[in-house]
Amino acid sequence: MTQSKACAVALTISYLLVAASAGNFYSDVDITFGGERAKILSSGQDLSLSLDQYSGSGFQSKHEYLFGRFDMQLRLVPGNSAGTVTTFYLSSQGAGHDEIDFEFLGNSSGNPYTIHTNVYSQGKGNKEQQFHLWFDPTAAFHTYTIVWNSQRIIFLIDNIPVRVFNNHEAAGVPFPKSQPMRVYASLWNADDWATQGGRVKTDWTKAPFTASYRKFNANANRVGPNSKSTSSENENQAWSTQDIDAAGRNRIRWVQNKHMIYNYCKDSKRFPNGLPVECKRSRFL
Repeated sequence: MTQSKACAVALTISYLLVAASAGNFYSDVDITFGGERAKILSSGQDLSLSLDQYSGSGFQSKHEYLFGRFDMQLRLVPGNSAGTVTTFYLSSQGAGHDEIDFEFLGNSSGNPYTIHTNVYSQGKGNKEQQFHLWFDPTAAFHTYTIVWNSQRIIFLIDNIPVRVFNNHEAAGVPFPKSQPMRVYASLWNADDWATQGGRVKTDWTKAPFTASYRKFNANANRVGPNSKSTSSENENQAWSTQDIDAAGRNRIRWVQNKHMIYNYCKDSKRFPNGLPVECKRSRFL
């Protein structure tokens, strides 16, 4: 795909998915672990998470949501990030929890990050897709988005769709649609598996490792006492029925053909008795 076509597609998707104005970290999130390694900055507009040999750090949204569009701008750990995992995801609680994941697996200097996506429903995941990006995610902020409605889940990067997971409950595939979820983010050490299957370990001489977050927005249905949608009547709620149009299908096809490095629906060795049902029903999982 040419650069001009790619830009046109991105603009089309941007028009369809207009997010509400960004919130404030002081009012929107709680620090969950890491103490002073998690810092809210710039009067609540920015937040940094750090990891050292003693602990990582993380935060969660103050509110739970049932469906919506969730945007976060991230700048990932620069340099040698091997062993580190930076996250932005939705999750409910309990053994039968639902979860929608963006995980960013660090690598040794000069090698690309691995973008790991997964969907859990009723405690079951095993729906991984992984990508390498077409830009350096440590050089500047980029927007990572989860659109979640009753029909599908869409993962977007800079408003470009990279994955769609459709609701195939009619075929017996569980889909997250009844458990409210919070937004979570964290930076932690996972050098037993994160980088090249755990072969490359965290270099603690480079600590602390720091990732930056900004412009968090939940244009979503808030759940709980005295709750209501976080979207005003004038804000775009296209997420409630959002699908991928023809231009978006072309873009996601390009991303998956050029930048996907793992797709569970292609892993016949992992599923010797046959691929999961949803793999036979959708091209853009």
